[in-house]
Amino acid sequence: MDIFSDLVMGLSVAITPINLVYLLVGAMVGMVVGVIPGFGPSAGLAILLPVTFGMDPVGAIMMLAAIYYGAMYGGTITSILLNTPGESATVASTFDGFPLAKKGRAGPALVMQAVASFVGGTVGVILITILAPLFSQVSRSFGPPEYFLLAAMGMLTLIVMIGTNWKLGVVSALIGFALGTVGVDLETGQGRYTFGSAELIGGIYFIPIAIGLFGLGELFYAFYSGLHKTGSGGIIQIDKKARFWPDAQDFISTRWTMARHSVLGFVVGVIPGAGATIASLMAYSTERSLSKTPEKFGQGEMAGLVAPETANNAASSGAMIPLLTLGIPGSASTAVLLAAFMLWGLRPGPLFMEQNPELAWGLIASMYLGNMVLLAISVFAIPLFVQLIKVPYRILGPAVVVICTLGTFSVNASFVETYLMFAAGIVGFFMRLYGFSPAALVLALVLGPLAEEALRQTLTISRGSFGIFLERPASLWIIGVTIVLVLILPLLGRIGASAGKAEKAGG
Repeated sequence: MDIFSDLVMGLSVAITPINLVYLLVGAMVGMVVGVIPGFGPSAGLAILLPVTFGMDPVGAIMMLAAIYYGAMYGGTITSILLNTPGESATVASTFDGFPLAKKGRAGPALVMQAVASFVGGTVGVILITILAPLFSQVSRSFGPPEYFLLAAMGMLTLIVMIGTNWKLGVVSALIGFALGTVGVDLETGQGRYTFGSAELIGGIYFIPIAIGLFGLGELFYAFYSGLHKTGSGGIIQIDKKARFWPDAQDFISTRWTMARHSVLGFVVGVIPGAGATIASLMAYSTERSLSKTPEKFGQGEMAGLVAPETANNAASSGAMIPLLTLGIPGSASTAVLLAAFMLWGLRPGPLFMEQNPELAWGLIASMYLGNMVLLAISVFAIPLFVQLIKVPYRILGPAVVVICTLGTFSVNASFVETYLMFAAGIVGFFMRLYGFSPAALVLALVLGPLAEEALRQTLTISRGSFGIFLERPASLWIIGVTIVLVLILPLLGRIGASAGKAEKAGG
C-alpha cells in the first residue's frame, strides 16, 4: 500500500470547495463548543449529529471530526481566562494557564496553547497516516475472541479512570449494558424488554441517548451549578498594551516539551478508554518531574501549559486509529463519531480503509488542513471567542433545548426517541450530580451489543469453552495489555491529578 499516493488521493477529496466549507464550519463550531463552559466535544457532536443527516458522508464526517478536535483548541481559552476548563481534557491547562494570565501574559499563553495544540494534532495525524494502515493489516487476523477482549479493554480502562469512585463507573456501565439488551435477540428472535412497543424492537437507538446525556444533561447541570448566574467579571481581559505574542524563549524552552508529549499523547489516545483527559494529566505530571525547576509549576510556567495542550490534541488524533481500524470507540466523543458512520451504513473495521479509501483518507487528509485552520482561528480570533464567553445562559439554554429536540426528532421522526432523549437528559443531570459517568454509559451502550455478539460467536466456535481466549496468541496479548493498563493507568492519572492540585494549592 502506497501511503503517499493514498494521502494525495485523500487530499484531492478534502480540498473540494464544499468539503472545505464543511471543514471550516466544523472547526469554527468546535472552537465555539470548546469555549462554552460545561460543554465539550461529546455534547457538541451529539447535539449536531442529526443536523448532518442527508449531507454527503465524506463532508459530514470531516465536519464532525473537525468539531471533535476543534473543541480541544477552544476549551483552553476558558481555562486560561476564567480558570474554568471548557471540558475535562483541558483541566490540566488551568494549572499554569490561569496563573500566566494573572501575570499579564494572557496573550502569549493563548498563542502558545494554539501552537502546542497545532503541533500535537499535526504529529498525531502524521502518526495516523503511518500507523493506521498497519493497524488495519494486523486487525484483519482478529476474530470474535479478540473483538470481545478489545471491547472489554475499552470499558475496563475507562471505568478505572473515572474519578475516585470506580464503583460508580461500573454502575454507569451496567446501565449502558442493560439499555443495550433492549430489542430483538438476533440469535433466538425473542424480544427483550420492549414492553410491547414496536419502536423498541430494533433496540434503543444510540443518538437520542447521547444527545440527552451530553446535550441536555450538561445544560441542566450547568444551570444547577449556577453558571447561568455568572457574568463576565471573572474574565481576565487581555492587556493590549502588553506584549501579545510569545517571545523567542517561550518557543525555545518548550520545543522538546511539544515533541515528547505529542508522542505520549498519541500513544495514550490509541488505548481504548484512556482518552485525552488522562493524556493531559500524565503529560503535566511527566513534564513537572523532568523539569529542572519543578517549583515553578503552578505559578505560571509556560511548559506547564504547553505539555497538557500538546498531549490532549495528540490523544484526540490517536483515538481515531481504533475507531477506523477496529470499529472500537475509545471515548464518548469517538462513540458519537461511530454513530455518524453508522448513520450512513458505514462500519469501521479492518477492511474499512480498503473498502472506503476516499472517505478514510479524505478524513485523514482533512485533519492536516483542519489543524492549520484551527491554528489561524485560535490566534487571530481570540478577541471574538473572549466575547463568546459572555453569552448568557438564558440565551444559550433554550437554544440548546430546541436544537436537541428538533435534531432528535428529525432523525427518525420518532416521538418515542424524543421522549427517550428528554429522559436521558434528566438521567444525565443526576449522573453528573452524584458522580456517575455518562461517558461510561454511552460507551457501554455502544460496545455492549458488539461485545455480546462477539462473545456468542466465540462460544459457538469453541463449543462453550472459555479456554479459547488462552489458546490464541492475539487474545493473550490483548489480555496482557489490558491487565497492565488497568494496573498502571489509574496510578499515573492520580499522580498527575495530585501534582496539579498541589501546584494550584501552592499558587
